[in-house]
Amino acid sequence: MKAKIWTSLVILMLTIFLGAAGYNAWRLLTAEETAAKLIGVGAVLVVALGVWVLLRELLFGLGSERLGRILAEEGGLPEDTVERSPGGRPNREQADEQFRRYATAAEATPEDWRSWFRLSVAYDVAADRARARKTMRKAIQMQRAEARG
Repeated sequence: MKAKIWTSLVILMLTIFLGAAGYNAWRLLTAEETAAKLIGVGAVLVVALGVWVLLRELLFGLGSERLGRILAEEGGLPEDTVERSPGGRPNREQADEQFRRYATAAEATPEDWRSWFRLSVAYDVAADRARARKTMRKAIQMQRAEARG
């Protein structure tokens, strides 16, 4: 719950920032000077990029949360059995073992989004955030395709 509150605050602040930047971009676009109009075009591009990134990340978060709910209902969420230090760092040997187990499962059932979801969690525990996100995106896409067809 605490994470959702912070996420909502960040989204709100980013939305306010993008709104203000969009307003200023509009003011620059309607100015008479050519240089101001060019800066306005650049500002519009930055705002558009910001909106795209915000939407992409929101959809990623909603998608991963949806998959987590589905797995929870099925009783298939991965168990967090990795011990942590007082600072929160996972036990490396346990994290590596968990990763190997979920990687083997994903290789054995490459068409199952559930195995990719679990592998994503294992990547996250192993502190490989880039691969965790990439793998979660794959799980989300696979589950959407499964639901459609």
